Amino acid sequence: MGLLTREAILTALDIVTERVAVPEWGGDVLVRGLTGAERDGYEATLVKLRGTDATINLANARAKLVACSIVDEAGALVFTERDVAALAKKSAAALQRVFDVAQRLSGLSASDVEELVKKSENGQNGNSGSDLPDTWAAP
Repeated sequence: MGLLTREAILTALDIVTERVAVPEWGGDVLVRGLTGAERDGYEATLVKLRGTDATINLANARAKLVACSIVDEAGALVFTERDVAALAKKSAAALQRVFDVAQRLSGLSASDVEELVKKSENGQNGNSGSDLPDTWAAP
């Protein structure tokens, strides 16, 4: 395998989608992995800043990732940030199933959350949240 060119990297179709059965909801959903900017934005929603202090806010973390990962057949997001609270009230098992796929497709792991905690404890955070999909913004 040879070295990739700039053009080859920038034009690669590397965002994966996967159909996920969600029997609790009566059908399937299409889950798309996040772009790098979307992942950074999602992670920024998990960090709460107060002055120079940063803490982790895992409230509705699953619903947030589910909302910014479910797309329609054209690839458009189905949900906005306004839907997160309603999604959070859905079946925990259903959310977890979709979350697990979104997490895997986006390259997220439990150790990534641990790293966010460490950075917040040290006051490190460079995320603006401005690259989240649709109307998403960091708290």
